Amino acid sequence: MENLDKQYVLPTYARNYINFVKGSNATLFDENGNDYIDFTSGIGVVSVGHSNERLSNALCEQAKNIIHISNLYYIEPQAKLAKKIAELSGIEGKTFFANSGAEANEGALKIARKYGEVNGEIKRYKVITLKNSFHGRTITTVKATGQEKMHTSYFGPYPDGFVYADDIADIYNKIDNKTVAVMMELIQGEGGVYPFDKEEVQKLADELKKRDILLIIDEVQTGVYRTGEFLASNLYEIKPDIITMAKGLGGGVPIGAIFTTLDVLSPGDHGSTFGGNYLSTRAGLEVCDILEEYKNSGKLDENFIYFEEKLNEIAKKYPKLFEEVAGLGMMRALRCRGSEVQDIIYKEAHNEKVLVLKAGRNSIRFLPPLTITKDEIKEGFDRFEKVLKRIND
Repeated sequence: MENLDKQYVLPTYARNYINFVKGSNATLFDENGNDYIDFTSGIGVVSVGHSNERLSNALCEQAKNIIHISNLYYIEPQAKLAKKIAELSGIEGKTFFANSGAEANEGALKIARKYGEVNGEIKRYKVITLKNSFHGRTITTVKATGQEKMHTSYFGPYPDGFVYADDIADIYNKIDNKTVAVMMELIQGEGGVYPFDKEEVQKLADELKKRDILLIIDEVQTGVYRTGEFLASNLYEIKPDIITMAKGLGGGVPIGAIFTTLDVLSPGDHGSTFGGNYLSTRAGLEVCDILEEYKNSGKLDENFIYFEEKLNEIAKKYPKLFEEVAGLGMMRALRCRGSEVQDIIYKEAHNEKVLVLKAGRNSIRFLPPLTITKDEIKEGFDRFEKVLKRIND
C-alpha cells in the first residue's frame, strides 16, 4: 500500500499510511478491523457521516439514471439545489456550481472583478483579504490567501490586486478608489479556528454597502450548518453580496457553490465542465434535506452543546497543555501552549485511534461529522484524554 502510493502518487501530502476500508457515521475502520473515531470528517467534508444510508441511496438511484450530461442542458437537481440554498440562506440570490472551494472562490473573484469593471467611472479590481486567511490552492486563491508562507516564489508571478489587512479594523485603512471587494472567512479555519467579532463584522458590512464595495464571505468550511445555522452569515446576521460554499455541501461528493445577489455574469463569462452535474447536485440536495431535518429536530444543537462541554472539560483539566477553547458549533479547536505540544498531541492521537487536525495558532482542530452521536463523542474524547494524560505526566 505505502510503496504503491509512493511510486505512483505525487507527494503533495505528508500522509499517515492507515488504510481505511469502511466507515459508519463518525467511526472509520482500517483493513485490520481497527476502529477510529473521526473528529475530522475529511477536513469538514463528510457532514452527514460516513456511509450515510440516505445519501448512499440517493447517489445510487441517481447513478442508475444519469451521472453527467453538461451545463448546455437543463439539470433538474441543480435547479432544485440552487432553490434550496436560497431558501435555507434566507437571501434572495442565484447559484453557480463548481467542484471545490478554490474554484468557488475563483468564480467569486471573477464576479467581483466584472462588477468593478462595469460599475463606476474607473476600473475597480483590488480585493482586500485578511492575514491568516485561507482561500484555496490555485494560483489566484493562493495569492488571495493572507499567509505569506503560501506565496512561495516557486509558483510566481502571481496575479496582482490583492491587499492584506491585519484585522477588521485595518480593512478601513486599506480601502482606496480601486477597491472592489473585501473577501473574508467569518471563522478562519486553517488560520486557527478564529471567529471574528459579530458587531465588528456587522459594522464592516454596513460600511462596505455604503461605499459600494462588495462583501465576499468564504463559507467553504463554515457553511451547511457547520456553525449551527445553514450559513455562518446567518449566525452573524449579515447578507453578503457573494457567498462561497463547498466541503460539507456534498457530504463527500466534490461540489462547490457561488451564491450571489448580483446579476453580473453573462453566458460565456464563466463555466465548469463537471460543476453542478446530476450526481453532485443530487448529493447536495440530500445533504441539505438531512441536515435541515437534523437541525429542526434539535439534535444538531444538542450535539454542539455536548461537544463543547467535553472540550471545556479537557481545557479545564489540562491547563498546562491548553490555553483556551476556540470556535463555534462543530468547528472547534483547543489552543495548545506551543507548537511542540500541538505536534505531539496530533501524532499520538492517531496512535490512540482518534483522528484530529492541526491548524494555525498552535491549534488542535475538530471538525467531526455533524451527525456524530454522543457515544462517539464520548469515546473519541476518552481516547484523546489517554494521550493528554501521558503528555501531562
